[in-house]
Amino acid sequence: MATYDLTPRIGPNLDRHLVFPLLEFLQERQLYPDEQILKAKIELLNKTNMVDYAMDIHKSLYHTDDVPQDMVERRVEVVARLKALEDAAAPLVTFLQNPNAVQELRADKQYNLQMLNDRYQIGPDQIEALYQYAKFQFECGNYSGAADYLYQYRALCTNSERSLSALWGKLAAEILMQNWDTALEELNRLKEIIDSKSFSSPLNQVQSRIWLMHWSLFIFFNHDNGRTQIIDLFNQDKYLNAIQTSAPHLLRYLATAFIVNKRRRPQFKEFIKVIQQDQCSYKDPITEFLACVYVNYEFDGAQKKMKECEEVILNDPFLGKRVEEGNFSTVPLKDEFLENARLFIFETYCRIHQRIDMGVLFEKLNLNYEEGERWIVNLIRNSKLDAKIDSKTGTVIMEPNQPNVYEQLIDHTKALQGRTYKLVGQLLEHAQAQPAR
Repeated sequence: MATYDLTPRIGPNLDRHLVFPLLEFLQERQLYPDEQILKAKIELLNKTNMVDYAMDIHKSLYHTDDVPQDMVERRVEVVARLKALEDAAAPLVTFLQNPNAVQELRADKQYNLQMLNDRYQIGPDQIEALYQYAKFQFECGNYSGAADYLYQYRALCTNSERSLSALWGKLAAEILMQNWDTALEELNRLKEIIDSKSFSSPLNQVQSRIWLMHWSLFIFFNHDNGRTQIIDLFNQDKYLNAIQTSAPHLLRYLATAFIVNKRRRPQFKEFIKVIQQDQCSYKDPITEFLACVYVNYEFDGAQKKMKECEEVILNDPFLGKRVEEGNFSTVPLKDEFLENARLFIFETYCRIHQRIDMGVLFEKLNLNYEEGERWIVNLIRNSKLDAKIDSKTGTVIMEPNQPNVYEQLIDHTKALQGRTYKLVGQLLEHAQAQPAR
């Protein structure tokens, strides 16, 4: 199933350190030859300061205890550079490690800079050294130290571009340490800056949104509330436009979030239109499954796509997260996906048929008769479908449900106020951006 592997598309939008977890997953799933993965790791490592790790990979790849001389020399350079940066940042690091001294800092950055200069002889050079030291620590793989120093640097930095760069680094470090709550906070902080009117340029803004969405995949598919929050972020007009124009492969993750979400989202109907529009630019079994059920009403096709979706989920680094239970490992999202996918098929199939042969229905749901009968009884009890089972004929009978004209009118107009508000906001934003005449 390497056909549906999105790593080649996702990787260029990530920091190179964030690509390592993806390669580890692909190696574990054996989607590519081991040698190919190891070479990709070394290629990535050559652009970092993680020389010891690169040496270990080299030994595994070439089955030798010897390493190239350039790696040995590179290690000496890294150690020397680390020591030099440590010395340069030492005055500020010593200050920050002193709780009594840190209490002198205030929310006013200009006051802090003046105070550090007057009382501790710490100036712009030492603050810059802290940034370089934190960045070097990150490149060496010391994510914990890097996160701490970048946080402290941002409290003193007055350069907005450098502060933004430090925030990206802090987010990457928190993701790599799997601190999902903290990472989500940094993600929201970064989003607020990107969406602000003072951001550098519209082109950079779109590119930053694309990067943010790619990085957010690590968080949303590990955080407890992530599957709801990915819909809240990706389905915003500005972000959805960025997906459609520059990163349509992210539709896989938004589609999955809609499917596994327990609560039907009002935006789901609009999202189906997006799936329909973008079939030419991107499709995979998950988006095709939705198209089969809600666009083409092709239930046999949906059944086939369900089987393919299972493989896609198992081989996707974000969707295929495994949980160890005793001697077994499970993929919780796969089970949730298949359960809700069956529900999607059942609900749609029932709405266009009045009498349904249960044998035919269970075949489309990939269930045997006994499992299917139990499943459908529970479903009718818990769902809003007005249906009953005729055991003698082996059919499900749907009660006619005539749509209420007033309810339809309310459904079509309920989003009007929000859309009007957005339109007025965009017009005002455009007008303010025009030069005064």
